[in-house]
Amino acid sequence: MTPTAREVRALIDESPLATPRYELVDGELLVTPSPVSRHQMAAASLLFALLTYLEREHVGHALASPCDIELEPESITQPDIFVVPSAEWRRLAGGLPVRELLLAIEILSSRSSRHDRVRKRPLYQRHVPEYWIVDLDARLIERWRMGESRAEPVTTSLEWRPAGAATPFVLDVERYVDAVFNDE
Repeated sequence: MTPTAREVRALIDESPLATPRYELVDGELLVTPSPVSRHQMAAASLLFALLTYLEREHVGHALASPCDIELEPESITQPDIFVVPSAEWRRLAGGLPVRELLLAIEILSSRSSRHDRVRKRPLYQRHVPEYWIVDLDARLIERWRMGESRAEPVTTSLEWRPAGAATPFVLDVERYVDAVFNDE
C-alpha cells in the first residue's frame, strides 16, 4: 500500500529528534537515519556560506532540514539545505509546507546516495532551478539544472546566480571539501 503525505507527516510528528528522516517521493517512503558528523560539518559550512551570501543579495532564505518541502501533491522531501525565494518565505508566515525552492542541496552518505541520485533528483529537476549533490568522497558537487539530462560535475569553483541577484554565490569546492575533512 502506498503511504499518503498525511501518514508520512504523522511519522514525522512522532519523531521528536527529527530522526530518522521520513520523505515521500513518487509514492515511495524513504527513511534515512541520522547523518554522521562529517555530513553535518559539510552541511553547516555550506549553509553558513549561503546565509552570508543571501544577507547581501536578499533573494531568498537558506535553511536546513528538517522542514517539509512539498513540490508536488503527495510528495514530501527534506533536502539537507535549501533556499526558499523571498515571496515563498513571506507565504510561509501562514505555515508549512514549503512549495517553492530556488535551490535544493543533498550531501551524499552511504545511506542516502540512491535516494538523492535516483529517487529525489527527477522531482527536484521538475520544480527547482538547481539541485546540487555534494559528493565529499569524490570531492565534487554535481550541479543539476531543470531540463538537463546530465549533471555538471564541479571540482574547482561553483558559481550560482539566482534570479534577481546582482552578484553570484561563489564556492571554492576544493577549499570547502578540504575544510570538511580537516575538521575530523
